[in-house]
Amino acid sequence: METLHYFKALADATRIRLVNTLIHHELSVNEIVALMNMGQSRISRHLKILTDAEILKCRRDGVWAFYSVSDQPYSQKFVESIQYLFKKDPALEKDLVRASNMIEERNIRTRQFFNSIATDWDLLKQEILGSFDLNQAIVQEIEPCTTAVDLGCGTGELIFHLKQKAQKVIGVDSSAQMLTETRKRFPSENGVPDLRLGELEHLPLSDGEAELVVISMVLHHISAPVIAIAEACRILKPGGTLLIADLNKHNDEIMRKSYGDRWLGFHPDEITDILHTTGFALQSQQSYPLGQQLAINIFKSIKINKT
Repeated sequence: METLHYFKALADATRIRLVNTLIHHELSVNEIVALMNMGQSRISRHLKILTDAEILKCRRDGVWAFYSVSDQPYSQKFVESIQYLFKKDPALEKDLVRASNMIEERNIRTRQFFNSIATDWDLLKQEILGSFDLNQAIVQEIEPCTTAVDLGCGTGELIFHLKQKAQKVIGVDSSAQMLTETRKRFPSENGVPDLRLGELEHLPLSDGEAELVVISMVLHHISAPVIAIAEACRILKPGGTLLIADLNKHNDEIMRKSYGDRWLGFHPDEITDILHTTGFALQSQQSYPLGQQLAINIFKSIKINKT
């Protein structure tokens, strides 16, 4: 009986805690171990039971493993049907508070990392790109527009090029030091773009504020790319353009430490699936080899008009 294996898998207090938390967050094994304050072997056993029952799914990225609630239709419906019970348990609510705090601490560490390397960021980025002119590859995909937004703008290198295509350019970054470096690139007060401090998952922009949004070499740094792309959809006008440039999937673990990478790139299908689910229609996809077994994919998509 298919129903029975779902309930058997949940017949444990720890596994209920895990499911309740992973409904809301994707966490690595180490993060789950810290959150639950249990040994890794014990946690791994519970995760295996829930994964075998298809209540959870495991995403492997290099040597890391991340867990979240399964996207299988039957599993999703099952979890949704019992989720209201979780909300009545104060102990489960405490897990969610701890998980949110853990993710905020992770975000703080990311901001501190990028603040610390802001003055060297252009050189570090060039180590990855080599002779490839990513900004030019992006700009050639862009039509003139009124308002363009560079999400995760870093030191403003791309903003300089976007100003040639847009009447107004807005740059958003979570690192205050990166925005300071951007201002240095535009010494004239009249030439300084509209720079805003904020997270890509919670953008400091209004609905439909932009005609063009660019996310260049940023998604692999953030915890929840799907939320960032959904936010990009929110701030775009209907029919607006989203350009995403990011690394193709690779296995170079060194990039986590050297460049603050959360994801080791993305398979093209991962990005196109997210675009589809967040309200975009893919227009084109280009791939550019970089050497050292790395490549960059550029996706151009249009926000679908909802009728």
